[in-house]
Amino acid sequence: MSRPPPSPNAAARSIHVFGVYLCTTGALLLLAPSLVLAPLQLEVPQDVWIRLVGVLALALGFTDLLIARQGVAALMRASVWRRLAAAAAMLGLVAIGLAPPAVTLFAAVDIAAAAWTALALRGLSAAPLVHA
Repeated sequence: MSRPPPSPNAAARSIHVFGVYLCTTGALLLLAPSLVLAPLQLEVPQDVWIRLVGVLALALGFTDLLIARQGVAALMRASVWRRLAAAAAMLGLVAIGLAPPAVTLFAAVDIAAAAWTALALRGLSAAPLVHA
């Protein structure tokens, strides 16, 4: 029995789901950071930096939603590498003691989402999956 060809919709769906995750997390970090950080037993900083991280997460999330909508395989592949790099940086910060161990949960989400997209993209060409 042969395996069915990869579905462009699966790759777009994985990027869309991650984009929603980033937008949700970003909005919460911007507006109510304690809702994200307190359950993970992370200190809620009182300065502006955590809210700026929320703005960046929102920007990346909206970009991922656009990538999913446009279906450009090259940008989907780039998002896999971006998420793996972010996870590696987070794990590195934990390893050298600059970030608390709970940060590994964020890295795990990035790794899992990157793997989902990478598997969905396997075998697809670098051409756009959907015509804009």
